[in-house]
Amino acid sequence: MKILVLNCGSSSIKYKLFDMDHKAVIAQGGIEKIGLPGSFLKLTLPNGEKKILEKDIPEHTVGVEFILHTLVSPEYGAIKSMDEIDAVGHRMVHGGEKFSESVRLTPEVLEAFTACNDLAPLHNPANLKGVHAIDAILPNVPQIGVFDTAFHQTMPDYAYMYAIPYELYEKYGVRRYGFHGTSHRYVSKRVCEFLGIQPEGTKIITCHIGNGGSISAIKDGKCVDTSMGLTPLEGLMMGTRSGDIDAGAVTFLMEKEGLDATGVSNLLNKKSGVMGIFGKSSDMRDLENAVKEGNDPKAILAENMYFYRIKKYIGAYAAALGGVDIIVFTGGVGENQASARWGACSGLEFMGVKLDAEKNKVRGEEAIISTDDSKVKVVVIPTDEELMIASDTMAILSK
Repeated sequence: MKILVLNCGSSSIKYKLFDMDHKAVIAQGGIEKIGLPGSFLKLTLPNGEKKILEKDIPEHTVGVEFILHTLVSPEYGAIKSMDEIDAVGHRMVHGGEKFSESVRLTPEVLEAFTACNDLAPLHNPANLKGVHAIDAILPNVPQIGVFDTAFHQTMPDYAYMYAIPYELYEKYGVRRYGFHGTSHRYVSKRVCEFLGIQPEGTKIITCHIGNGGSISAIKDGKCVDTSMGLTPLEGLMMGTRSGDIDAGAVTFLMEKEGLDATGVSNLLNKKSGVMGIFGKSSDMRDLENAVKEGNDPKAILAENMYFYRIKKYIGAYAAALGGVDIIVFTGGVGENQASARWGACSGLEFMGVKLDAEKNKVRGEEAIISTDDSKVKVVVIPTDEELMIASDTMAILSK
């Protein structure tokens, strides 16, 4: 079975084509700058070489069509005909309380998903564009939606509720939903396979650390708490997002700086985090290099804040779980940056966490990075959200 996985953003489309008989990626790439000058498709050839194909891509249907034609092209194609595509799996960002698992996308499902647009105004409409584009080009191909928020729907009410008037939850659905759910689900399942244990009876803390980051507490294979909230702004300090901040500080800044809702959202989502403190870049690689040079106090402060927030959430979730057996690092930073893993775990020796400095040098590979005598296993597991989406798609169609 060949499954195309699409991840549609507001001005981008990422894709992977899987041959699920072998769980192999046979084509992958992405379109950037949709609706903007200089739009292009960047694809990875089977030999690993990158190729950029420039084309005017005014909107998503044209983009999806360009991807499909590239997949069957004589020069860059991975399949001979679009008829070989058996299904399309979509990353869907915010399913609210309506979706606790992946589902086949029917008109009724899409109507319920559209009702969640207020909760993710930048992401959900873009996801829908991808679905409608496939419907226009390949109307007979089944489509499956896999929701970022679904994995976190097992949280108990005392973990997901905010202490605001209850009627605001009833009227607007204001509560913690969490994100990166497909990644947290994949790595929490994969780490058990990697270690040869069962999820049942296991307490896991998964740290998805990238330009956006979140941490989840997982017990018996189910999420019981997560750091992101109603939106992806809450929780960790991120590349450009503030993470946790006193709501009183927000209203104070609105008054002092004359900010409206859009202005304060822009401040906290796009100008804060690493970028806000460091001031030169939101990229952790740039920050790490600046810290190594040792002459930028703001770089050192930003890194200390970044690591401290991760450590604090790990400690909080160990308390929520009543202990922890495994800590998993994933995401661009979690998989590749040894200093981030070391900084996040340093000081957690009291709860049985001991990192091995040599093992921790690993980049982008599955590996145990804790010492042999560490009571808590610390593991790097590269995430594969696309494979999770493809697997869900195949499972639903096989029923």
